[in-house]
Amino acid sequence: MKKVDFRSLANPSVRELTPYQPGKPIEELERELGIKSSIKLASNENPLGPSPKVIQAAQDALQHIHIYPDGGCFELKQALSSFLSVQPEQVTVGNGSENILELIVKAYLHRGDTAVISQFAFLTIPILIQSYGAKANISPAKEWGHDIKNMINAIDEKTRLVFLVNPNNPTGTYTTDAEFKLLMESIPPHIIVVVDEAYSEYIHQEDYPDTLSYLNQYPNLIITRTFSKVYGLAALRLGYALSSPEIADILNRARLPFNVNTIAAKAACAALNDIDYVQKSVALNREGMLQLKHELHAMKINYIPSLGNFITLEVGDAHHVYQQLLLQGVIVRPLKAYDMPKHIRVTVGTAQQNERFLKSINQVLCI
Repeated sequence: MKKVDFRSLANPSVRELTPYQPGKPIEELERELGIKSSIKLASNENPLGPSPKVIQAAQDALQHIHIYPDGGCFELKQALSSFLSVQPEQVTVGNGSENILELIVKAYLHRGDTAVISQFAFLTIPILIQSYGAKANISPAKEWGHDIKNMINAIDEKTRLVFLVNPNNPTGTYTTDAEFKLLMESIPPHIIVVVDEAYSEYIHQEDYPDTLSYLNQYPNLIITRTFSKVYGLAALRLGYALSSPEIADILNRARLPFNVNTIAAKAACAALNDIDYVQKSVALNREGMLQLKHELHAMKINYIPSLGNFITLEVGDAHHVYQQLLLQGVIVRPLKAYDMPKHIRVTVGTAQQNERFLKSINQVLCI
């Protein structure tokens, strides 16, 4: 049989992509190195694990897995509508917030269009932009964070989308309310602004923008959020968008049937009602962040102040440090893919996990 070069047959915009590399799974590390009791602080997961109420809801849903999900996610949309004081017609649900971001790109970017995103912003977004044949206009960052004036200047005649990751992953920096309003007032109304708020539930900063309050004022605004972080549902893959009903209608046309499974939808409804669990998760993160900052300061390790459930450290040769931490059963995230070869990102864990990481990084850096 004649050999076929299937790579050359692929869509060029996909063929030239660099695949997104997720955090190394614990099972993979232990299988490779033959070690036990590893900890994963690489993917910004909730160290508490899922709420017992969520586990019960998921178990109850297992009785009906022979039946297709509700394609419209009526119950979940009603729950989000009530919880966030929006209309159900403003909600779009997806298989993780990455699915929502893809729906936005799929619906609103044509081949040859441009989208603006900041340097050091969430790597999935430029991958999505390129995969649909569009171009990402990368705006230079300022002190590791989004520079709104630079983002405005990066808009050209082909720009259809602007992505604002707030707080930003992997740097943890954030855009203030005043900066957000400057952005919204400065761009043409036909350009859609997408604000990715995966970590918003952790934030109590007074000048952090309440984007929900701006939805009626700015019909070109889309807010994306996830159940993967503070709600602890990362494995179930569930995210959602809030927008004008007109945009939500388009996104739901682009959405494939049954993109949210029954177990995820039932678990999410239970998660929204478990306020105590969320408060406990936020408190644990706040205490853990203080623990890490205090010890990192004592060790004279530079870090980027973060509002998320993670912190990014400057450690020199990040890949070497990452490999050495793996040998000690501690998984973190090196950031070479973000053009940050001297940095690692570390999820805020439990007090015991944080202590283990701090002990390990101390040994690796020979402080």
